[in-house]
Amino acid sequence: MKLHAFLMCIMNYLLLTNQEEQKSEVKQTSWSSPDNNTYAYPDDYDVATACESHVPEFNSLALLVIYSIVFVFSLLGNSLVVFVVCSMSKGRASTDIYLMHLALADLLFCFTLPFWAVESHYGWIFGTLPCKFISSFQEASVYSGVFLLACISVDRYFAIVRATRVLSSRHLLVKGICAVVWLVSGFLSIPVAVQREDIILPGLDQPICYENLTGESSDQWRVGLRVLRHTLGFFLPLVVMAFCYGWTVVTLFSMRSQQKHKAMRVILAVVLAFIFCWLPYNVTVLIDTLFRGGSLEETCDIRYTVEALLEVTKIIAFLHCMVNPVLYAFIGEKFRNELLTALYKQGIISKKLWVSYRKGSAASVLSVRSRNTSISV
Repeated sequence: MKLHAFLMCIMNYLLLTNQEEQKSEVKQTSWSSPDNNTYAYPDDYDVATACESHVPEFNSLALLVIYSIVFVFSLLGNSLVVFVVCSMSKGRASTDIYLMHLALADLLFCFTLPFWAVESHYGWIFGTLPCKFISSFQEASVYSGVFLLACISVDRYFAIVRATRVLSSRHLLVKGICAVVWLVSGFLSIPVAVQREDIILPGLDQPICYENLTGESSDQWRVGLRVLRHTLGFFLPLVVMAFCYGWTVVTLFSMRSQQKHKAMRVILAVVLAFIFCWLPYNVTVLIDTLFRGGSLEETCDIRYTVEALLEVTKIIAFLHCMVNPVLYAFIGEKFRNELLTALYKQGIISKKLWVSYRKGSAASVLSVRSRNTSISV
């Protein structure tokens, strides 16, 4: 929460700080924005009403720094999560496997950030082929992340509400589900990989990595792609999570089990963090999609506001890839114990430090934990 509050405080610095204010004329057929989007208008659009407004611009150097910081912290944090889960010699739960794949999805996402950081300041200088690969990697990582969160919610629902014991024999099934998630995510990222190219849009003096669409169906393609993202990539999994966690929370309150309450703390925190980071961006993109499809009537002031919100909410969404490890570290007691054990086995910390911490948390460590718990406990 403090991180997002800090981000909102520096938005005033990002807006119109290192660049001259520019005016953008909207022609009869299209208007290009620094957000790398081209907005097509109907043929009967009155040119007299064309917007001539200041396009919201951000300090490109500040964006480069922000993306670079997010990349470093996400790389370190998620690599640590993968390291801890892989170091578990026993007691690895199904949720641990899901969370490890979620960390891998965040790692894949963060690997794309340096490229977008460079693009924000210098333009896309890497060519068309890297543009296709990087865009598809980012698309697949977003899909896989939300799908894995939905899988975790279903897993917790059966483990707690249906009281289904999560046995080690199910680990093969969980790994199979994760494999299916990655395959489906990769398939859904194909349209982006096919259409993305290194191009220069009208009104821009630098190349960008963007969909190269022409013809009358170009705007319909973008709207259709966005509807797919909204439906499969956010709102449908969100409905699944809301249903599963709704029943799970009700069941936990009725059971009065402090142990299982702890077992849900970080899982719910992870979901809430995902919603907090991605919901504003998805809602803003949805509003922009409705404007594109002609379902809502827009004005120049509205267009300006939507463009500014798209940039701000996109930065907040990108922050999500480094949030989960922070939640594990500060709330997940079992994660901290497993981390220290792994560091001790690798000879990174002394036995004295490891034993002293273990004694300090002996009551929780030595308590009987079912295999329904996870690294988030």
